[in-house]
This record gives sequence, C-alpha cells and structure tokens, in this order.
Amino acid sequence: MTSNSVQNEGKIVVLGGLNMDLMIETPRLAGPGETVEGTRFYTTPGGKGGNQSVAAARLSSKSGVVHMIGRVGNDLFGNEMRSFLENEGIVTDRLAEDAETASGIAAIFIDPTGENYVNAVYGANARCNQDQIDAACEALQGASVLLAQQEIPLAVTYEVMKVAKELGVTIVLDPAPARDVPSDFYDYPDIVTPNQGEAESLSSIAVVDEASAAVAASIIRDQGTSTVIITMGDEGSHVESEDVSLYMPAYRVRVAASVAAGDAFNGGLAVGLAEGMDLVSAARLGMASGAWCVSQDGAQESMGTRNEVNSLMGQQ
Repeated sequence: MTSNSVQNEGKIVVLGGLNMDLMIETPRLAGPGETVEGTRFYTTPGGKGGNQSVAAARLSSKSGVVHMIGRVGNDLFGNEMRSFLENEGIVTDRLAEDAETASGIAAIFIDPTGENYVNAVYGANARCNQDQIDAACEALQGASVLLAQQEIPLAVTYEVMKVAKELGVTIVLDPAPARDVPSDFYDYPDIVTPNQGEAESLSSIAVVDEASAAVAASIIRDQGTSTVIITMGDEGSHVESEDVSLYMPAYRVRVAASVAAGDAFNGGLAVGLAEGMDLVSAARLGMASGAWCVSQDGAQESMGTRNEVNSLMGQQ
C-alpha cells in the first residue's frame, strides 16, 4: 500500500457520482405489466460518490477534510445535493454544474427485509470529462486518500488514478457498477472493495462464505491491485493483501435498509487510512460505519458520526 508523507495525512478526495435517490418501500417488486402498491416514498441525496463523501465527512475529526469532485445538473436536485454536501462540511468548490443535462437519479426499491434494488439514470454524471480530471488533479495536491467508483466515465477515473499514483496518494476503488475496464485499470488502485456480486463478476467465483471470499480475493489481486476487501453484508468482510488474509465478522444491528452500506464502508475505510490506521483497523472502522448505515433509513442521511460508530464498535 502507498505510504504517504506526514503533510498528506487527513485530506480525502472523492471522485464519483451524485444522484438524487427516489426511495420506494414496497412489499415486493412488481412483475411485467403489474402494479404493486408501495408503502412509503421519499427522496434523499445519494450516488456512490456523494454517499462516500458524507460517510467520510461525518467520521472525520474536522470540517473541510473531504473534497467532492463530480457533476450535477443545473436543477432542483443538483442544488439540493450540493447544499447537503456543504452542510456536511464537504468542500464543493470543484463540483461542476451542467447546464445541458439533468442531475443523475436512482429509483431504489426496498423490500421488507431491507434489501434494495436500484435502477439509475446517471445524467450529468455521465458527462464528467477533462474538467473533472483537472479539478481532481488540483484537489489531490496534499491529499492522503482518493476514493473512486465506476459510476462516472471510466476514462476520467482512469486518468485521475494515474495522477494519484504518481503523487503517492492511497487509492481506494469501489468497482461498482460492474463494467468492462482497461486491462491495466486495477494496477492503479491500492485497495479494491467489491461486494459479493462484484467480486463474482471480477473473479468468476461465487462468493458465498469465508472460503470462497478468500479464493475470489486472491484472483482479483492477481489482476493488479495489492489489496482486496470483499464486503459481504451481514456475513462480514474478507481482507486479502500481501501480509493479511483475514475474515472479519459483521457488527450485528437491526437492518432498516441496505442502501449505501458499501459506500459507508468505503468512507470509513478512507478515514481510517487517512488517520494512519493499519489496514485491518481501517477496515473495522469501515465495517462499523456500514453497520450503522444499514440500521438507519435513507442514503446520505443514514451515515453515522464518529461518536455513533465508535459506540457501536465498543458494544461488540
């Protein structure tokens, strides 16, 4: 993993998508040509980049640590998402406004078990371009961690990871949604954090337990990255690196909704790394952040503060 100088400790740059989540709680998903009455509807700021930035900001010890790079539309949703981030103490100076395309949205259906089903229209996110590359490269100066995902055009993420690598910034990549990537794409992130479905897509191994997670993680490591952390929801996580091969059981909470749990994990992981924690300790912070998230409704609103997450860790 990349070793950062003391001056780089703390600052986290998030490059990724921002969507307004349209949340529908329903007893079940409708079939073709069928209408099923839902039980609740609400909107909440989301998108993997936005979620991860809020998770990291709430866990950080001071305001202004997290910088969000992305693109929203010049519309009500875009303004609301920007305002939410700013109220969380996130730096949005380099968050672009697209006058030609609407903000991204995601229709999210939540069943009675808390499981979520997502259909996204990425809108302005899909128009991230050289402007976002330039903005991210500016923000990366003096940064400790880059958080990236695969919601925005891969070419943008690819170029920004290259620069981050040159600057010695630790790169955490959430490989979601699953996409075909350049052959050397995973040479750049220091840590890749797939969930079970993404791990299967990357490794061709069905991840169903500790043993299969370890096999899948090793296969993914062979694709270039030095460290893989497979998140498995209430079944825990598996960390695989040159020095660590470790299964970690999940924190036990009452599940309200699984929306943004992986993003909460990544935000917590990034904060731990930025604060100088070792890999396992940072992963544990990420797991507790994810557990707190699933115990709450919403996406960004569900992210825990440091006191809340520390309290959960102290109870188990």
